[in-house]
Amino acid sequence: MYTVYILFSETLKKYYVGSTQHFIIRFEEHNRGKSNFTSTGIPWILVKKIEVNSRAEALRLETKIKKRGIERYLNDINQLSK
Repeated sequence: MYTVYILFSETLKKYYVGSTQHFIIRFEEHNRGKSNFTSTGIPWILVKKIEVNSRAEALRLETKIKKRGIERYLNDINQLSK
């Protein structure tokens, strides 16, 4: 099982999307500054977490979200749930 996740940084006012097989470990790494890109945005808040069956599926979804724009993607899925 893989997880595609969206984080938000109040510090930077930016979103971040990633995917991993070990979500809790990866999330903790983001908030400990272990990743160059996310180290300046600590603390990161989990906004959305989506479980998928394979790494290939996770990478496809992560790419789709990045191409759409993270904030626009979130707005789209929020509209669908209303």
